[in-house]
Amino acid sequence: MASMHGAVARGAEVLVASNRGPVSYTVGEDGSLHAKRGGGGLVSGLSAIGPDAGALWVCSALSEGDREAVRRGIGEEGVRMLPVPADVHEDAYNGIANSVLWFVHHLLYQTPLEPVFDTEFRRQWASYETYNRAFAEALAEEAADGAAVLVQDYHLCLVPGMLRELRPDLLIGHFSHTPWAPPAFFRMLPDDIQERLMEGMLGADRVAFLTWPWATAFQNCVEGLDPYRWVPAWQSGGPRSIGHLSDERISRRTYIGVHSLGADAEFLRARSHAADVEERMAELRAEIGGTGRKTIVRVDRTELSKNIVRGLLAYRQLLEDHPEWHERVVHVAFAYPSRQDLAVYRDYMAEVRRVSDEINERYGTPGWTPVLLNLKDDFARSLAAYRLADVALVNPIRDGMNLVAKEVPVVSDEGCALVLSREAGAYWELREDAIVVNPYDILETARALHEGLSMKPEERAERTKRLAAAATALPPAQWFLEQLTALRELQPS
Repeated sequence: MASMHGAVARGAEVLVASNRGPVSYTVGEDGSLHAKRGGGGLVSGLSAIGPDAGALWVCSALSEGDREAVRRGIGEEGVRMLPVPADVHEDAYNGIANSVLWFVHHLLYQTPLEPVFDTEFRRQWASYETYNRAFAEALAEEAADGAAVLVQDYHLCLVPGMLRELRPDLLIGHFSHTPWAPPAFFRMLPDDIQERLMEGMLGADRVAFLTWPWATAFQNCVEGLDPYRWVPAWQSGGPRSIGHLSDERISRRTYIGVHSLGADAEFLRARSHAADVEERMAELRAEIGGTGRKTIVRVDRTELSKNIVRGLLAYRQLLEDHPEWHERVVHVAFAYPSRQDLAVYRDYMAEVRRVSDEINERYGTPGWTPVLLNLKDDFARSLAAYRLADVALVNPIRDGMNLVAKEVPVVSDEGCALVLSREAGAYWELREDAIVVNPYDILETARALHEGLSMKPEERAERTKRLAAAATALPPAQWFLEQLTALRELQPS
């Protein structure tokens, strides 16, 4: 990939920036480097635009293997890894992105005690700015004239603004994979930090979200922040935008869009019938035991926003209210470790274990374990559970989308009732055929689980068919291309 050094021409026509890239490296015992390719919407999206599109992915060198690959000048074509110092990345990624921005957007703070914006926060914020600047400078260096740049997620909120200062000729988009906080929560951030985040985001020509409620929350946060700089436009039937004021006139606009990421049906259906998944299904059936036992399945990272503990409490309530389900249902709960370097996540994992053990001790019998809790990440096992599920429980406090809600109906063998939180982004597409719950209401969720378990097979199958159709309406490659097309359409002809 050509880069801007001396008289060398700028090269990339399409650039993606994200914290995690499409490839990671590990160092073998003999010092050799081994590359592992990742998956997901961005990977399939970039491959969909073709090898001749002049695409470049800018990402962070996350592991020691990644950093070693950069040191040795080893890399995959079309990928540039940034060797941000490990301590700067730690501050930016865990200190700010995951411990502040994630908490703000997912409404996770216990406000009597947190947040506390002190000198340590300011030190970490400086690292967040340094981290974002490294991306902006790399993108500015690598981009062809008038190139399209798609910046991803809350780790890189400042990049669009920084990049616009460096390269005003570029078309810049930012996509948020999380919810956006309502103003009451966003306003908890220090005033200057609110402004810096908005200056960063609004440096883009276009900002996009997974659902309209998150896009609307963003506009609501802009509104009233500085009415002499930014004016939200809400025109009915037309494109939403934020006008940038200069000398009391709108000098340019940042447009707002929504692209609701769908499940990759082709990949999921093929992968879910592979030999290792069939093996896991046999193992799961043996663990579930009993003839004709029903299953309630959840598959999540042990992320605070996923609401796993309340899900377990709702299952306990189901067993309390409906003794007829004793010995006849098993809750298969996959809670994969997440962010275990943060104490609050370790504590949450411990609470998931505690409640699960408590249910098994209280209700279990020699031939029946009410909760099968699995804490080891195993994609094949997850797919096996999807196929076996009678009820899928997806009850996040708040979630940008939640692909599990979309994946289960796609691979379900016999049809699956979906119990879905109204606070998941997926709710807006799946609500008509899901059993919708308030994620904080244990009694309502227990009733929904009972309704799902009691649903007639024909109705379950019909609902699952409609859920799968809605879930796959915008597959990953198309989702990426839609963003790219919408951004390029802003280019003056």
